Amino acid sequence: MAVTDRVQTPPPDTNQRPRTTHVKRLAFSQKVSTWDVKLSPYLYISPFFLLFAITGLFPLLYTAWVSLHEWNLIGGQGAFTGFENFQFVLSQPFFWNAVGNTFSIFLLSSVPQVVLAIAIAAVLDANLRARTFWRMGVLVPFVVAPVAVGLIFNNLFADQAGLFNEMLTGLGLEPVRWHADSLASHAAIATMVNFRWTGYNALIFLAAMQAVPRDVYEAATIDGAGRLRQFFSVTVPMLRPTIIFVVITATIGGLQIFDEARVFDQAGLGGADRQWQTLTMYIWELGWGQRNFGRASAVAWLLFLIIIIIAMANFLITRRIATQGGRR
Repeated sequence: MAVTDRVQTPPPDTNQRPRTTHVKRLAFSQKVSTWDVKLSPYLYISPFFLLFAITGLFPLLYTAWVSLHEWNLIGGQGAFTGFENFQFVLSQPFFWNAVGNTFSIFLLSSVPQVVLAIAIAAVLDANLRARTFWRMGVLVPFVVAPVAVGLIFNNLFADQAGLFNEMLTGLGLEPVRWHADSLASHAAIATMVNFRWTGYNALIFLAAMQAVPRDVYEAATIDGAGRLRQFFSVTVPMLRPTIIFVVITATIGGLQIFDEARVFDQAGLGGADRQWQTLTMYIWELGWGQRNFGRASAVAWLLFLIIIIIAMANFLITRRIATQGGRR
């Protein structure tokens, strides 16, 4: 009788399927953790970009759409005009007068503002008594409403019986026509802007100064550097990134001056000869004075392009200065 060998198949592995499921679950959890690491930072900052898209990007794009149409307050959207609004605005002498006034006030306010802010921050960084009181005190002008500041300084810079003219008269000098001369009115408005924003920028510089390692100052003291030499050779070079930030923000804000110039006189048109009318005031005049929102939107977009160009130029110049200083 022949004996046949039977091939016995191994029993099925009952643990193979659970192990495969476990491996799949582990791989999925790893993918989820990877997605969490990669996507969670964007989710954290997404509320800002959503709000910016609603309150910033949409009005910007909508203003561009309005600038290409005949648009008034009562009738709303009219015919499509293309770039006719831009051509009309660029041909108006009032526009170029507003551009010159804006840049003049901007330079008279931004440059002294940054210099004074750095100097005040250096004083606040020293060992003063009641440092918290002084640091809070420099922020008080920023809390005051710009309209209130404008009304107060309007009386101080009054042509007749103003405090500053009374002081000049007491010193035997001729009074200044603050509301008639262009340069004098620009200086007066720039003084209001500096009064409000210098303390705010000083606190930004103070925070940057406190981040400078004290070992650097100790090494400079050992090398024989005095306080003044330490300020220009240690403090200012360490503040280059902060200076770039403040210069850019001051540029953006300085080219949009409105409140101080608007309340500098009762009419609010920038003087009898528009000697201190800024671009934002010209936008207000076109939009709410002449009821032509298409032209006002065109000026708004031109102002936006000017701000972008000036801000980029400031950024490139200050970054180049900072890079050259770092190489030295």
